[in-house]
Amino acid sequence: MARHDKVAIIGSGPAAHTAAVYLSRAELKPVLYEGMLANGIAAGGQLTTTTDVENYPGFPKGIMGPELMDAMREQSIRFGTEIITETVAKLDLSSRPFKYWLEFAEDEAPRTADTIILATGASAKRLHLPGEDKYWQAGISACAVCDGAVPIFRNKPLAVIGGGDSAAEEALYLTKYGSKVYVLVRKDKLRASQIMANRLLKHPKVEVMFSTEATETKGDDKLLKSLTIKNTITGKESELQVNGLFYAIGHEPATSLVKEQLKVDEDGYVVTVPGTTETTIKGVFAAGDVQDKKYRQAITSAGSGCMAALECERLLADEEADETPIMVEVKKESNGVAPEYKSNPLV
Repeated sequence: MARHDKVAIIGSGPAAHTAAVYLSRAELKPVLYEGMLANGIAAGGQLTTTTDVENYPGFPKGIMGPELMDAMREQSIRFGTEIITETVAKLDLSSRPFKYWLEFAEDEAPRTADTIILATGASAKRLHLPGEDKYWQAGISACAVCDGAVPIFRNKPLAVIGGGDSAAEEALYLTKYGSKVYVLVRKDKLRASQIMANRLLKHPKVEVMFSTEATETKGDDKLLKSLTIKNTITGKESELQVNGLFYAIGHEPATSLVKEQLKVDEDGYVVTVPGTTETTIKGVFAAGDVQDKKYRQAITSAGSGCMAALECERLLADEEADETPIMVEVKKESNGVAPEYKSNPLV
């Protein structure tokens, strides 16, 4: 007989594990599919590719990203979450209970769940420059807010690649820490809104380098030290001395499972009802970076995981109450006192 659960969580980051902890404590016995290198990232999501996490509450001395995710996973298990290290390869949201199939087992009978929490996250787009893998999180990052305050970037020249609003925001944020911020724009103009472009161009610490692209990252055995850059018009190459490189060229939400079934925006993020994690299909909730294109922080992901769990729990309780017969006890009138009614307290 195929497996059935009240709640299936798909994902392995802060949103997924926060939802799991809440649902486990509510005795809903969720199952969590953390994936086997889903989207090319180890279980635990993007935090497994980071080093020091200094902005997650509760860790005054900071904590390593993989260590934080290991702790979240351990907490989920402690409260009763069943974690399965397999990847959900196919999902059918056309009717409830929802059906899903695991990778390498698509010929088997589908597993089912009354509700689904989608917490598959998003991954930063990368350029895969020569040397990038060596200096990733050793001078190269895709999140200025996450990593900008790290000591290796303080009072050092930094570079941001991108020409949109996100790149402008990242560059302006980095001016708090870096001695100078170069913005490398492949075209001859910024794509950012006029107000953001003006702020960027007027900032004394910022130098926008138009028609410029990075072609290689260089450094010593441990840290990034410079970039090879090329003028896209003349083809001339030169060296740019920087101790930090930040990508701001967008993210890819992991929505391949659902983008043909749920409403997604122009960038592929799952659309949720404002102020909730509810999607366009009842019983399906989206939490974390898969639906958050603005903040993309571990703490906001965890918060939305909490929201998804509470909304999921409420839906299941309401549906259970609707299916429970209302027991009404009627007492006979006595001394002119009106009858007293007692009903199911969940109704």
